[in-house]
Amino acid sequence: MTENTSSDMEQPFMSHLLELRDRLLRAVLVVLVVFLVLFPFGNDIYHFIAEPLMAVMPEGTSMIATKVASPFLTPFKLSLIAAVFFSMPYLLYQLWGFIAPGLYAHEKKMAMPLLASSVVLFYLGAAFAYYVVFPLVFKFFTSVTPEGVAVMTDISEYLDFVLTLFFAFGLAFEIPIATILLVWMGMTTPQKLASKRPYVIVGAFVIGMLLTPPDVISQTMLALPMWVLFEAGIIFSRFFVREKDEDETENDDEEEASSSAADATAAATVATPPVHTQAADDDSEFKPLSDEEMEAELDRLEAELDEEEASWHEEPAENTQESKEQDAVDKKLERINRLREDMDFDAARKLLYEVLVEGSDEQVVVAKNILSQLDD
Repeated sequence: MTENTSSDMEQPFMSHLLELRDRLLRAVLVVLVVFLVLFPFGNDIYHFIAEPLMAVMPEGTSMIATKVASPFLTPFKLSLIAAVFFSMPYLLYQLWGFIAPGLYAHEKKMAMPLLASSVVLFYLGAAFAYYVVFPLVFKFFTSVTPEGVAVMTDISEYLDFVLTLFFAFGLAFEIPIATILLVWMGMTTPQKLASKRPYVIVGAFVIGMLLTPPDVISQTMLALPMWVLFEAGIIFSRFFVREKDEDETENDDEEEASSSAADATAAATVATPPVHTQAADDDSEFKPLSDEEMEAELDRLEAELDEEEASWHEEPAENTQESKEQDAVDKKLERINRLREDMDFDAARKLLYEVLVEGSDEQVVVAKNILSQLDD
């Protein structure tokens, strides 16, 4: 029994590892294909990235390569990073395909929009850095160049500089997603976040100082969007909390109705005296019946059967009522299964107690089995 159990546990684990391997191979293959497509255009991509700096450089100056391998390695590095950048939706799709089977329905409903929004926001952050931040920063740098100094930036150093800004702004634009996740997990509330606004503003400038190169302009250009995105996250999280509160109110009303019925049935069950003790006493004092007593007992049983048959013909409405009650109990069992899937065990137990009192013999057996599973 132990060997079978261990083998059953190893099999799903190995299947998960195989699935993870397959998805990683697909992700690497897609990145490799995109890289092979982009590498012949590596110099053109670098020219596009360097355009904000070259547009403000003084006449007669150009970018230089101070290392022997820089003219080859710099476009190579840029092509590889661009391949990962453009393959990001497919990479996240593979990640979603791996973790989605382990999520509940309400978690999938929440995770999918957040995952798609995070990709869009990262791309928006990179675009904001290129079209807004780069022109201002490079114009400032070239304008404060000391007299007699020629601006000739190394291509490798420039690539590292812009990649740092791309990553910083892409990450900063994920603040609304982080805010909504914190509220969704119950770690904070929109009101608490709003009360911490002064600390957030200071923290935004500190993060801007750490993530961006050491200049005031790039630091400010990163801190201000982070503050604005923080405010946007608070606004969206308030809408989310409002919808969540409405759902919880509906669930609470249903649970209160079911709990009141469960309390009444539980009180009736407690008030009922136990029967098995008397039965045990009767078994210990068993005496065989005589022939006359046996015939009288059989006549009594036949009379009871005749009365039951007559009641079946005279009172069909009662049978209909019993079938309706059984149907209602079946619906409660279906709802219990849904509550178990949603991990709401307390509400499921309350309904199970109702089924134990109202259900038929088969329904009571099912309810007892579910209760034993919940206790385990």
